[in-house]
Amino acid sequence: MATLNAHTIDRRQLPERRVALREGNSVMSAVDYVAMVLLIIGGLNWGMVGLFNIDVVSTIFGAESPLSRVIFVLVGVAALYSIYLSAKMATSRRH
Repeated sequence: MATLNAHTIDRRQLPERRVALREGNSVMSAVDYVAMVLLIIGGLNWGMVGLFNIDVVSTIFGAESPLSRVIFVLVGVAALYSIYLSAKMATSRRH
């Protein structure tokens, strides 16, 4: 009986997830989601290049087309943004 009560008390002392979401600590912005999608596209494309020597983006949009170059640049910008976001998250968790 004492074990059940101690467990219940411990659980009540933990901060609620809803409060963290309202404060904006765990909420991802639209830019974060776009960057994540672009990184997934880039990662899958590089996986296909590494495994099967097939560049899916170039296959769909053309080998040297401006659209494929734009997609590659956007994936690179998303990677740079994720580095910034990771550093920002690391410093916010320290405080």
